[in-house]
Amino acid sequence: MNPSTPRRYDWLSQFFHWATALAVVAAYVVEPHGFKRLLRQGLDPAASSSVLWHESLGILVLVLTLLRLLWLAVRPAPPQLEMAGWTQRAARLTHLALWGLVLLTPLAALLTLAGKDAPLTLLGGLRLQELPWIAHSALSRLLDWGDVHEVLGNTLLLVAGAHAAAALYHQFVLGDGVLTAMLPGRRRG
Repeated sequence: MNPSTPRRYDWLSQFFHWATALAVVAAYVVEPHGFKRLLRQGLDPAASSSVLWHESLGILVLVLTLLRLLWLAVRPAPPQLEMAGWTQRAARLTHLALWGLVLLTPLAALLTLAGKDAPLTLLGGLRLQELPWIAHSALSRLLDWGDVHEVLGNTLLLVAGAHAAAALYHQFVLGDGVLTAMLPGRRRG
């Protein structure tokens, strides 16, 4: 490895990575059971604290991802980690899948709300009663976006789990510093 190449990701990249990971896991944990039932009964899903938390965390994931994409365009060079060719390809595919999923999962949720004329309600009482830029698009009525959101969310958890398992494998079996590069801590060399 070139001695001038950084061995770790910069602190802002680490922050975006770990904050997004925590928000994704938290959104999954507080999954709003009974969302469709509440809508069928004519009740406001936002009366459920799990819906408030889930929607707020989903928007947080989307905002963090968009900010991370902006940071990606201007950040310092990331570490060039030495890995076998097949692991580099697997890492690229996994990262591409994760990027797509953290963008598409919350977007599918917004399409779900728009298609069902349900408001987006966030912690603190911010409420978007209508999402006209989505609700009036042909996409909002094309599919059952709630089902799409659920499949994307479950797939996101599976791919993120594989990503975490690979990082642990690199750390504890290969000992190549892949996990360490994304962990916060003191910068050395």
